[in-house]
Amino acid sequence: MGKPLYLAPMAEISHRALRELIEDFGGCSGYFSEMISAAALSAGGPYEKWYIDSGPKPEKLVFQLVGSDFSAICHAAAQLDRLECAGIDINMGCSAPLIRKTGAGAAWMASIDRAGQLISGIRPLVKRRLSVKLRIGFKDDFEYLARFCKRLEDAGTELITLHPRLVTEKFKRLARWDYVGMLKNELKIPVAGNGDISSSEELVRRAGGPCDAVMVGRAAVKMPWIFSEARDREQRAESREQRTENTENFTADRINRKDIGLRFLELLSMYQPPEFHVSRAKRFFGFFCDNLKWGTFLKNKLNRGNTLADIEKVWRGYFEEDRE
Repeated sequence: MGKPLYLAPMAEISHRALRELIEDFGGCSGYFSEMISAAALSAGGPYEKWYIDSGPKPEKLVFQLVGSDFSAICHAAAQLDRLECAGIDINMGCSAPLIRKTGAGAAWMASIDRAGQLISGIRPLVKRRLSVKLRIGFKDDFEYLARFCKRLEDAGTELITLHPRLVTEKFKRLARWDYVGMLKNELKIPVAGNGDISSSEELVRRAGGPCDAVMVGRAAVKMPWIFSEARDREQRAESREQRTENTENFTADRINRKDIGLRFLELLSMYQPPEFHVSRAKRFFGFFCDNLKWGTFLKNKLNRGNTLADIEKVWRGYFEEDRE
């Protein structure tokens, strides 16, 4: 694959179990962890060891930090930098009201100076790649976005990932991918794009556009094989151009969805604490069931499960009824 392809940071999803599942299909260029609370990490929260599990490929993992307190973020960044990882990412794009109200996530985009000062404070504390994930901003104002990102670049940011929606926009509004190319033209550092990747075909198309990397979120949960399928598409395209025979051919039709679901439940029990099992399983199947006929019906049944065993029983039962 030419350009890097990354797994996006997603709350309750981008944990080790999903990363292991994606690695089963050959992996991707890099993984961004689910949001790690800088305050909780600095305070030594009881569950933080699960959030900072860097497996299965520590050299590919970027820890993403979220927070509003300058000192806590700097302390947490330095703490994470001592672990084996690929980098530290600062969340300046989460639009969830509960996050924004605390001054974290997309709230950082309200002030260029404040955001720049944060990155300037973190930069001397970390040796690994320092990146920021953000949105367009609170208004459709590319000039402001460009100034904001240039300030981050000057402060030491080495990669920016743009989810090209406004802070207040939901997924019903299509991502403005033209902003990714526009921002790339304004900066010296790499710019990755993220948003509305729904298939391997779309992933390859976006990777061929004006960006330095592509990040995939929900589609990688629905289709953990999406990166492998995208690589195969590129290889076949190159083979046609070079008039050589491509011996590999990834076929999604051959994917055994039942086994993938069971494999995920196994990984979840191995790499997440029991308190997280049910919520994480429901989050995963909320996307993965979209692969199946009667998927909404199955989601509703899975959501009534109170234990991992309940969820596994419902999952197995669906295939025993031969709804496929």
